Amino acid sequence: MNEVSLGYIFIDSLLINNFVLSVFLGICPFIGVSGKITTAWRMGVAVIFVITVSSVLAFGTNVLLMHFHAEYLRIISFIVIIASTVQLVEMFIKKTSPALFRALGIYLPLITTNCAVLGVALFQTAREYSLVQSVVFAVASSAGFALALFLMAVIRERLELSDIPDMVKGTALVLMLAGTLSLAFMGFAGIGGGS
Repeated sequence: MNEVSLGYIFIDSLLINNFVLSVFLGICPFIGVSGKITTAWRMGVAVIFVITVSSVLAFGTNVLLMHFHAEYLRIISFIVIIASTVQLVEMFIKKTSPALFRALGIYLPLITTNCAVLGVALFQTAREYSLVQSVVFAVASSAGFALALFLMAVIRERLELSDIPDMVKGTALVLMLAGTLSLAFMGFAGIGGGS
């Protein structure tokens, strides 16, 4: 078992090593869904749920696989867990909020292939976190993902009201904003005490 404190795991995952802005995982939904605050926020909540549930199930699966000395089945098992969780979320959103389902579009089923979701499961396994540490890591990592989506959406909505030269509108501006946000989050690296 890893002896890292829960507080450190939380701050490290949320800010210092933010999956989108520092580790650069999950860039596709970050760029694609961050156009509107409401869509970004709801996608963030869906990702929080998927990552947390997948993380707990991945922890249990890893313990089971280690017991039977079948660690080689980790990745495929994690992918099946993630895909199943995303299907549940997709069915729930489609039933409860068809408008949100349409707004999220292709990005909702793409949570299955979001490398941040698989990354959380693999990182917690590699770091040998306990169940509680895994849950804290999953919640903080997914909250960091949602935070990055929300911040980007706020900035993009504000820029719609600004007079921006045609040369940098669209994808160019989004990538510059993502780089600037990434630089800002790199400033949190000093909190970790040089680790």
